[in-house]
Amino acid sequence: MKEKWSTGVFVTLSILLSASLAAAAEAVAPGSSVDYTKAIVVGCSLLAVGIAMGLGTIGTGVGMGHGLSGATNAVGRNPDAQGKILLTMMVGLAMIESLAIYALVVALVLLYANPLIKVIGL
Repeated sequence: MKEKWSTGVFVTLSILLSASLAAAAEAVAPGSSVDYTKAIVVGCSLLAVGIAMGLGTIGTGVGMGHGLSGATNAVGRNPDAQGKILLTMMVGLAMIESLAIYALVVALVLLYANPLIKVIGL
């Protein structure tokens, strides 16, 4: 049941997002063909942005959870080493957070400076 509901939500959102592209299409003379290449590239780019941000944040969230769990267990076993463990944990969390920022940068490049549109010449 949940799968059908999520599929329905996905289809509804994709229709709503693509409707703006269709409404913004230029008028075409009768008998001529329409090139939908730019719309396809933009749609695929939006899908890529969603996947990049989703996987980037899920991966970093899981990594941070494991790091904090390990640090908490280590402090619980050896409270005297709290300072060294805290320092190592903070450096590790900063490195993990940089991965989320890289995912954000990739997503923003795909959204605003889309190199695919420049490659196909549109």
